[in-house]
Amino acid sequence: MTKKWFRMALVFTLIISILAACSGGDKGAAPEKDGDTAPPPTTPANPDQYGDTGGLALPLVDKPTTINWMVVSEKTNLNDSLLAKEIEKRTGIKVNFQAYSSATFQDKLKVTVASGKLPDIIHGLTPPELKKIGKQKAVVAINEYLDMLPNFKRMYVDENPWVIPSYGDESGNIYTWPVANINRDVNHGFLYRKDIFDELGIKEWTNTDEFYQALKKLKEAYPDSYPYASKTKEHIFRDWAFGWGIGGANYPTYYDETAKVWKYATIQPEHKEMLDFMKKLYNEGLLDPEFMTDTDDSWTAKMTSGNKSFVTYDWIGRLDLFYNQVKDQNPNYDLRYGNPVGPTGNGKTIESITNGFSIAVANNDNKEASLKLLDYLTSPSGATLVTMGVEGETFKMEGDKAVYPELTDVPLVDISVLEDRYGLWLQGLYVNSDKRSVYFNYTEKEQEAQDKLLNGNKFEPLDPVVNFTDDETATIAEIQTSLKKLADEFNAKYILNKNYGEAQWQQWQVQAEKQGAKQIVDIFNAAQKRLDEATN
Repeated sequence: MTKKWFRMALVFTLIISILAACSGGDKGAAPEKDGDTAPPPTTPANPDQYGDTGGLALPLVDKPTTINWMVVSEKTNLNDSLLAKEIEKRTGIKVNFQAYSSATFQDKLKVTVASGKLPDIIHGLTPPELKKIGKQKAVVAINEYLDMLPNFKRMYVDENPWVIPSYGDESGNIYTWPVANINRDVNHGFLYRKDIFDELGIKEWTNTDEFYQALKKLKEAYPDSYPYASKTKEHIFRDWAFGWGIGGANYPTYYDETAKVWKYATIQPEHKEMLDFMKKLYNEGLLDPEFMTDTDDSWTAKMTSGNKSFVTYDWIGRLDLFYNQVKDQNPNYDLRYGNPVGPTGNGKTIESITNGFSIAVANNDNKEASLKLLDYLTSPSGATLVTMGVEGETFKMEGDKAVYPELTDVPLVDISVLEDRYGLWLQGLYVNSDKRSVYFNYTEKEQEAQDKLLNGNKFEPLDPVVNFTDDETATIAEIQTSLKKLADEFNAKYILNKNYGEAQWQQWQVQAEKQGAKQIVDIFNAAQKRLDEATN
């Protein structure tokens, strides 16, 4: 779900063509072969049969309505899918899906925006781009329709009043429909070879010194090894930062909850402490000297061999993936999720609400139907539909797990299978999830990872979501890339060069300030002040 943040030039060059098409009330889609009207909706005998709609009455429209929705999917026949048919059955709205593969979607989106013929619902623009066309009335300001959107109002106004100030523009208008509850609690962290730890009588670490002592014992037992290996190159500093209290979604800028100000991580004393610890590991042969350059294949070989490397930081899916890779050669291989490393003892907190997809509604004659449909999909009933299907038809519940009787021949029912078979989990369509979905089915090792951090409440606080003006966004873009590159270079030199110490650290602090660290922090703190004023 990662996207490039700053692609301002696109909107600047295309805005006139968009406005020309949208100002006349164009529905924003070319005629489809079936026409622009749908058959009269079938009103269910019992509108309440679909569960909690959050206060919306079904169907959502009182006349045949077709909307065009641009989504990412490898599936070409989405309009015949169970999801499309069920949406029409429940809401009265026929969805004409315009599906493009993940490889072609962004290019197609650019062409579509340039044409000025926006589909009724789109996604994929950056937040700055979306605000630009929102201010020009090409897409809807959602906050102007709150009286007809009970689920949006409940989730993003009443329960989370920060959402509009954080995701909207300086006038208080929000053009993006947030996405909620699609993230797992734990998805990355420190992983360790429990089979080797057990073999050597090493207990899992519970603090930073125990982590260091464990690596030393591994090195003693396997002198030719480098106990800690990494494939994330410069991102190792971002990943470890949470344990030193300097991590966050905007790293290397982070929010200090105690001081209640934003700071630049790579010039803080906590960052130096982290670098000193890494330098110590490197000097003692405990950190793989290729940690800044290693490839995925090389790292995999080290982590799956018997005696090369035993601890790393990665995605929890690797716990079972690596085992399945080597189980025939090494049936005792046992990669497990380890405690966070660093003085805080905390790992990363993953946000439950995000605007990462930038889902938006075109400002045309179908805008109210489109908004109501998004609001229905935000409800518990809609979330179940788009991430699980139809109970009794596609799935049934066995305990707290969804079981798919038609898919008993499928070795692993995951979200890609559900997309292919039923049209579920479409990127650009789901705006809320049912936590009973298969996406939240964990293997025994993955569940252990969830439990370890949840039961111990080992999460760093989430940073506030601050909002920037166009000028601030441009300034950050101008400074951030080069400053972070300099920081990554200094970090590597500090660890790898034995001559680097206090003098070089002080020089770096001065250099970072001159290169714009203070300027970035000042922008974040100004944005924080606006957020505080809007939410207090």
